Amino acid sequence: MIEIMSKSHIYELKVYVEDVDFGRVFYSRYLQYIERARTELIHEKFGLSLTQLMNEHDTMFVVRKCNIKYLKSAVFEDNLSVETVVLKKTNVRLNLLQEVKRGGEVLVSAEVELAVLNRSGSIKKLSKDFFAKI
Repeated sequence: MIEIMSKSHIYELKVYVEDVDFGRVFYSRYLQYIERARTELIHEKFGLSLTQLMNEHDTMFVVRKCNIKYLKSAVFEDNLSVETVVLKKTNVRLNLLQEVKRGGEVLVSAEVELAVLNRSGSIKKLSKDFFAKI
């Protein structure tokens, strides 16, 4: 396993009324926010959409494990960012730290483990080219 100390990826978003319940962001929305951030990270690193990654390279990333900590709530119209850092990588697995922030304040922290699979759901090794880009 290789330890990574690379720069982080930042995804920015705004909280809309559909995201809130009783004035606060509903807890499951944070999972959607970090999923969107991972999608943008993959697009930025590989220059491919998730559909292209699957159709052209028979590769997909699926969540194997997610440990999420809710520290503070975001509210309607907050401007947030999701910072993603690759903590560890192997040819078949990625470990990420994803933090949802308001300014510099961490609201939610998630440790996410992704498995690399092919379209039939079997474990697949990342190509050397893809591995190098992460």
